[in-house]
Amino acid sequence: MKVAVISDTHGLLRDEVKAIIEECGAVIHAGDIASKKLLAELKAVSGKKHLYIVRGNNDRTIEELPEKLSFELEGKSFFMIHDLRDMPPETKADIVISGHTHKYRCEQKGDTLFLNPGSCGRRRFSLPSTMAVLVINNERVYAEKLLLEAPNGASKARAETVEKIMKLTASGADKETICKKLRIREAAAERIIRIIVTHPGIDVQGVLDRLDA
Repeated sequence: MKVAVISDTHGLLRDEVKAIIEECGAVIHAGDIASKKLLAELKAVSGKKHLYIVRGNNDRTIEELPEKLSFELEGKSFFMIHDLRDMPPETKADIVISGHTHKYRCEQKGDTLFLNPGSCGRRRFSLPSTMAVLVINNERVYAEKLLLEAPNGASKARAETVEKIMKLTASGADKETICKKLRIREAAAERIIRIIVTHPGIDVQGVLDRLDA
């Protein structure tokens, strides 16, 4: 089974997210839908699929949503809460889903997989827009991180090019090698490399933001 895992949509359900939901057998939203209109849209897109949603700190007007939720899918136990800091210490589950931080996180701790899909709504804090597809295949469970198209119009292809340049730069490749390998113009590569070198620890979206500034 494939499960679409999203969070922090903040009133925006992207067409790309809808397309991914259609390919999955269940949908999980870890809070901060931020509008009843989007909740109705999400229910319509999900159709008859299993749909699990918890209330975020921006969902105070959507009183029907629970603050936490426990359920099972394909024999795996789930626990959901918007802010992981509010999770009861005695909680036990195979998979814990949270949101709130807008930062993607997937980490196995003991017998529990902790997954935060990041934000797939309006981009904030210069963080990339992400979601996850959780795959449950018999006893095997793993998450696929999906980088979504940025609201500023940057294409996935552009983001992938930046990511490749970052990896090549980290491996010690020079500008000429990068241009030849990726078949890009020298001026474009030089600008991206300069941003990477002068901003240690920067991520792909941070580079894109500075390119568009």
